[in-house]
Amino acid sequence: MKVEGNMRKMKAAMRRQYGFPKDIKVEEIEKPIPNDNELLIKIHATTVNRTDCANLTAKPFIMRFVLGFFKPKKIVLGTDFSGKVMVVGKNIKSHIVNDKVFGFTDTGLESQAEYIVLTPKGNLFTIPENIDYKQAAASLEGAHYAYTFTHKVNIQSRQRILINGATGGIGSALLQFVKQYNVKITATCNTKNLELIKSLGADKVYDFTKEDFTVDKEKYDFIFDAVGKSTFGKCKPLLKEKGIYISSELGPYSQNLFYALTTSISKNKKVIFPIPYSIQKTIPYIIDLLKKEKFKPVIDREYSLEDISKAYEYVIMGKKTGNVIINV
Repeated sequence: MKVEGNMRKMKAAMRRQYGFPKDIKVEEIEKPIPNDNELLIKIHATTVNRTDCANLTAKPFIMRFVLGFFKPKKIVLGTDFSGKVMVVGKNIKSHIVNDKVFGFTDTGLESQAEYIVLTPKGNLFTIPENIDYKQAAASLEGAHYAYTFTHKVNIQSRQRILINGATGGIGSALLQFVKQYNVKITATCNTKNLELIKSLGADKVYDFTKEDFTVDKEKYDFIFDAVGKSTFGKCKPLLKEKGIYISSELGPYSQNLFYALTTSISKNKKVIFPIPYSIQKTIPYIIDLLKKEKFKPVIDREYSLEDISKAYEYVIMGKKTGNVIINV
């Protein structure tokens, strides 16, 4: 095993029970020691995203069946990261010391810390040379889910697509992904982001603080609700005869799961529930777009690890633009 640096304590963002941002404590714990099948990675950047907030609060309730029913199995927070390999287990041939890497796992990587140990098994990727650590971290969670939206349907040139909530981590990536298909895109956002959303590829933009997109007279092949703040019922009149609605959320009373089942046999308008693809499919796609400079992750704010509670408070408000970075 090749080792760089001495063992010491490290800082990590922790919570021992499900709760709220105020319950997160940045504590000093033992820096992990990798075994022969693991890497020790120094974290440079991570994000606070919607998945992190769900892991913190265990909401929706279904999260408890994955994370731990009564209390979290993993007490260190964090689902994504970018960083540098510091120690390589002797059985690992895929990476060397100083490799720049990034990764994401929705059930948690305990990555909101100064270091993590990780067994590379399709969950770790090399950062493209043309992006930095912050951009790398911002290219994961939202873009991963955005890939799912675009690949659950068959997008064709000149179709019309509406994206509700184009400014979030999912929406800002989704807008850039679907623009590649030579389609007409209508997007919703708040007043301050009108020019940003136009610059990312939207042909028409609704300011949701002043306008209701559901009164639009246009008909769409696909409506992608990237924030889960609308419903199939409200959007159905805007869909073409065989149009498809996809939401990033379960919807009121988990209705999107029900509609996905009941409309699956319909020849008319449908709901598809976007069960995510594996990161072995999504991240290589994202890396390819990053290398070709066809995807640029949007970064809203940056916080230090010590101020991570403030970052969670901001993200839970639901007003972030793109991604919120934690500089470790």
